[in-house]
Amino acid sequence: MNLSDTCTLGELYVRAVQRYGEGIAILDEDETLTYRALGDRIARYAQAFRNAGLKRGDGIAQLSANRVDAVAAIGAAFVCGLRYTPLNARASEVDHAFILKDSEVSAVILDESAFKDSVGRFKGVLGSQGRIFTFGKAEGALSLRQAIGDKSPTSLAVDADPQDIAFVVYTGGTTGRPKGVVHKHRSLLALLLIELAEFEWPEETRFLAATPISHAAFAFILPVLLKGGVLVLQRSFSPQNFFADVLRHRVTATFLVPSMITALLHSPEMTAADVSSLKMLVYGAAPMAPARLVEGIQRFGPIFVQLYGQAEAPAVITVLRRADHDVNRSDRLMSCGAPTIGTQVRLLDDNGHEVAPGEPGELCVRGPLVMEGYWNRPQETAEAFAGGWLHTGDVARRDAEGYLTIVDRKKDMIVSGGFNVFPREVEDALTAHPAVLQACVIGIPDPKWGEAVKAVVVRRGGVPVAAEELTQWVRERKGAVYAPKVLEFVETIPLTTIGKPDRKALRAPYWQGRDRQVG
Repeated sequence: MNLSDTCTLGELYVRAVQRYGEGIAILDEDETLTYRALGDRIARYAQAFRNAGLKRGDGIAQLSANRVDAVAAIGAAFVCGLRYTPLNARASEVDHAFILKDSEVSAVILDESAFKDSVGRFKGVLGSQGRIFTFGKAEGALSLRQAIGDKSPTSLAVDADPQDIAFVVYTGGTTGRPKGVVHKHRSLLALLLIELAEFEWPEETRFLAATPISHAAFAFILPVLLKGGVLVLQRSFSPQNFFADVLRHRVTATFLVPSMITALLHSPEMTAADVSSLKMLVYGAAPMAPARLVEGIQRFGPIFVQLYGQAEAPAVITVLRRADHDVNRSDRLMSCGAPTIGTQVRLLDDNGHEVAPGEPGELCVRGPLVMEGYWNRPQETAEAFAGGWLHTGDVARRDAEGYLTIVDRKKDMIVSGGFNVFPREVEDALTAHPAVLQACVIGIPDPKWGEAVKAVVVRRGGVPVAAEELTQWVRERKGAVYAPKVLEFVETIPLTTIGKPDRKALRAPYWQGRDRQVG
């Protein structure tokens, strides 16, 4: 019997709140809770779920901004043994309705302060048997805050079993219908243990959750609480808000996506910002250009830690540690690091054979971190696990020292004149130019080459540059096949709901109505 067979996420929330008592656990713009108070709120929310008829194995979803109540509700769901599904605040109403139906949830927790208009809409989706919980009062919903006012004794009794499904999170849907990724307590416990073992946590942990707890920041809640740290919740990211919270709360650790780091580096506040308290800046969810990473290290110091993962194997397939961020080695800065403890990685060709060192192959994973499968999608689950490995869809190379570099998404590869062009390699070349702030590369139809390389570029403010100069820059560094046939300057690059460059949106006008749809 191993640890994953004997422990649940609900039990870990209980251990944290009991272990650290009167220490400060969590705060947002409106309130601050000790561990003891957080434990009491989790217990009362759990009792409210039980009183409403929810039982172990039922599904519950949540749509909320970053707030203390939302974290307590997550803890209560795990204590009750419910199947938790987060909803992305930036997703469409159509996606929300699809996820609620597809995941077969019995209830939704709704942050009425940000999404009050969704109460009626969600009731319509769930039907008469569904339950809507809000934190405050909202017509047609059950108020969880009323449970806080009830001073009758309550306990943190855990109903969950280690073999229960704990988490069903939906993929972004950028390649079709969102898919529900199923995790039992086992894989999320593996995520937690890897984070605690592989990350170089500061001695005193005060973590700023600047990304939504519905997605990336979710992975940091339990590690921070089990270390006795303080979780600082930021409802709306901006450079001004970020720097103010770092200073006000003497934040020592945070997680950011690359687009957020770029926004910080090029904000007016950066020059005077006091970020001396920061000891660990974790980044991931999208590739980061080496040139921007060097700039970040120069501004923030040698505190960067990169993680790589996906919903199917969350966050920590690989880690690039602080010491690996050598500003004199662009090859290492392009890397996503080495496989984490307990995670097996192979780079496989289309026939399932491992490729030679230095050659590109699909990154495939095995280990306790990996999902159970896709919710009610047996065929797609079988395809994802072809040959006994989880196929990530990412193409990578492994160097002589065992470090992996993500070349690109397999579906994003451009085939131009019979040559394979990976957009990220063109993007990295472009962003190394001093006049380029950001770049996104796509394939567009071409009557001669099949596909042509198109680059969409955001110029660094006040630095003039011509398209021809950038094309020649790429040609000299990567070769003619990589040089963009088309280069367009824009003010901003569209992002997906989780902060990645939205190649699908950029490609759509070019491929509309064609038999072949790229991506």
